[in-house]
This record gives sequence, C-alpha cells and structure tokens, in this order.
Amino acid sequence: MVIGQLVSCHRLLGNTGNADDHMTAEEISIILGLEPLPLEGGMWTETWCDQHGSAIYYLMQSDDFSAMHRLDRTELWHHYGGDPVEFLLLEIDGSIRTPVLGPNLPTGERPFLAVTAGTWMGASTTGDWSLVGTTLAPPYNPDGFELGSVERLITEFPEAASRISTLVRGEQS
Repeated sequence: MVIGQLVSCHRLLGNTGNADDHMTAEEISIILGLEPLPLEGGMWTETWCDQHGSAIYYLMQSDDFSAMHRLDRTELWHHYGGDPVEFLLLEIDGSIRTPVLGPNLPTGERPFLAVTAGTWMGASTTGDWSLVGTTLAPPYNPDGFELGSVERLITEFPEAASRISTLVRGEQS
C-alpha cells in the first residue's frame, strides 16, 4: 500500500516521464492550499500538528528560496517532487555542508535530510520548483525561529560568503 501511495504522489507531481503531465508550481499551490511563508520565503501549509510534532508542505520556485535561518529543534526534510534542492548548512561546530535533497541517488542526492537544532540553514531549488516537506518534534514554535543576518553569517563563516549572500533577503541585511 505504501509503494502505491508513493507512486500515486510521484504521478500527481508530474514525474511520470510524460512532459504533458508535468504540473506547474501554481497548480501545486492551488491543489495543496499553499500560502506565502513570511520571513523565510517560499509557499507552505501545515499538514499535521499535535502535542508531539508538526509537519508542513513547502514549495520553492526558481525566483524564491528558503532564507538563512535556524531552529531550536532538529528539522527533518523530505523531497516530494520537482527539482532537487541545494542546501547551505552552517553547523554549530563551524563546519559547512552543502547537501542536495532530491531523488537522484547515484549523483549523491538524498530524499531525506536531518538538520540538527542550532544549524543555520538556507536552500534553493535547482530548477523551476521543488516540493518538499518538513517535520519537527516537538512541534514548531515561532519563539525557536531565528532569521540570520548577512553580516553575522559572513563574519562567522567567511568561506561561504558568496552562497550566504544569495540566501538572505533585504530585511536580513
């Protein structure tokens, strides 16, 4: 049953190999009821929330991105469809990672990514659009969200300056 559900989701998102079946980001936004996500960017809707955890759908398009931010809890990312997503992760220990969330396993992409609490993260689609989901446990709390400033992040991680500058918004400067 789970495999059937995955295949159905795969087809819904236009990944059948038939170009005529490919959905647009606007169509996905309408079907899933996505709305603009303030501060971080992208489109989103909450899909589940209780006292133990929360989950969302999150859509990035070529003209938008997930702005550099960090959370006070680990965030689990899942790739659902569309193009791969390039991440910039600035770790608490000073290391920098650039994983790619996507379905092409032989090229190093992975359909799942865990971003540990306190890690600065930002991401962008590699194409027209990417539909992903995130899961948090305990559930999301806005008090645990911090938007990164370009000055602070470049000071702490100068070797990632050029990528950081592409993942901040004007109000983050």
